[in-house]
Amino acid sequence: MLSLIRKKKESIIIKFVFIIIVLSFVGTIFLVWGKGGNGMETGKGGYAAKVDGTRISLEEYKNAYQRVKNMYQQIYGQSIPPEMEKMLGLKKVALNGLIDNLLAMKEAKSLGIKVSKDDVANSIEAMPMFQKNGKFNFDQYQQILRSNRMTAKDFEEGQESEVMLNKVHQMIKDKVVVTDADALAQYKKENDKLELEYVSYAPSDVAAEVKLSEADLTDYLQKNSNDFKTPEKVALSYILLDPAVQAAKTTVSEEEIQTFYQKNIDRWQGKDGILPLAEVKEKVKAAAIKQKAATQAFDQAADALYKNIKSGDLNLVAGVLKQKVQDTALFSANAPAAPLVGETAVVKKAFELKQGELGGPIETAKGIYIIKVKEHQAAVVPPLAEIRGAVEAKAKAAKAVELAKKKAEDAAKQLSAKAQLKTQSTGSFGFSAKGDIPHIGASPEMMEAVFKLSAGQAPATPFKVGTRWYAVRVKSRTEAPKAKFEAIKEELKKKMLPKKQEEALNDWVKGLREKAKIEINQALIAE
Repeated sequence: MLSLIRKKKESIIIKFVFIIIVLSFVGTIFLVWGKGGNGMETGKGGYAAKVDGTRISLEEYKNAYQRVKNMYQQIYGQSIPPEMEKMLGLKKVALNGLIDNLLAMKEAKSLGIKVSKDDVANSIEAMPMFQKNGKFNFDQYQQILRSNRMTAKDFEEGQESEVMLNKVHQMIKDKVVVTDADALAQYKKENDKLELEYVSYAPSDVAAEVKLSEADLTDYLQKNSNDFKTPEKVALSYILLDPAVQAAKTTVSEEEIQTFYQKNIDRWQGKDGILPLAEVKEKVKAAAIKQKAATQAFDQAADALYKNIKSGDLNLVAGVLKQKVQDTALFSANAPAAPLVGETAVVKKAFELKQGELGGPIETAKGIYIIKVKEHQAAVVPPLAEIRGAVEAKAKAAKAVELAKKKAEDAAKQLSAKAQLKTQSTGSFGFSAKGDIPHIGASPEMMEAVFKLSAGQAPATPFKVGTRWYAVRVKSRTEAPKAKFEAIKEELKKKMLPKKQEEALNDWVKGLREKAKIEINQALIAE
């Protein structure tokens, strides 16, 4: 292969403008390039997915995921926080890419698609990262491969898979035709004007009609019990040791000062580097005393607790440590007692203990806590009689939503059957990709549906826009002049072709997935 590249390095290069070519080296390499004839490993180790018995390895998945993540970071120009990464579903994106490419590769081979050495050479020569002054540069090719720790053989085998994928994808796209009817429908959608008549219902419109029986309330409470649970609560007794008290009677030796200085040397930075001990000795001594006192206080608390923990008697522990026992009222994890606001570790520990148990020591910025759970109340659902008002309010709101939707569904059926209803009108409007419909709001779904209809026709189901449900019917449709269509028909077809090709490709891949037996390691993408 290298010899072929050398021979062709002065040939005319076909220039690709699609960004996928630019990203192929850093992005696609681990999506389609791997070990083995089908580009996927079949080892016996862990796997990310199995596709008709062929394994996609964990290593392939991790590499693909990292490349996808890097690509998104380049797009956004910053690192992606975990919550955004989860929202984008990058793990699924990476794994689905591997699965789709594996299925496409298998299908390409079954269709007899071949890739020649010339095909691979031409594709490599066309990559901008391997070019100088618009021509393939063999030295640059080798340098980039070395910097990415990749052999030419591995890269070229991977590129062979890439070329095969491109060929099978192009084969699917080449079958796509935009007909005159397709073009006319698009022309009409872009240029016709519609006027809708509509009936709408919101929960607030029908709330007065909602009547709830005792059985309704009981049923709602049973099905939504978590919404009405009282929070889990605890009441504590606790003692709090202040290490500062211990510090007042703590001393440190010269050796301890020297050791503390060395272990924390980065803390003593000056403008010109690390400050000598002689210049910061008093600060080092104070910090060393503070740390030693905190350690001694913690050890004393732990010793006192250990010796008395079985008794469950906090007063005994307090006596040993010469501390006062303090108490709190019942509180929940989300609303801690006033003295414990901000003391997350203490509150967390409190809810881990059973009633009567001692716990600690717990060290915080305030000091060292030892706690006892005086009372621990589990989360419970109160009887209906105690929370009837809250249950009734929520049940009524939920029932009003159901009723509003039901009324809109009935109205949609009547409008479809050409029944005469008291309706409102949107006035005339044109197609908007954002779905902006006068007097209704933004609903791309409704916009797409109504522009496929003629005057007098109605969608069979209503549409939800905000909190309101809309049943609609096309009141009138003003058609754009067909003479203009004939003049722009061919141009419109060309404009529509890429999208239709992409839709055809997506449908083809979807069909491959439906026929395949795919087993995904769910724990992997749920991490």
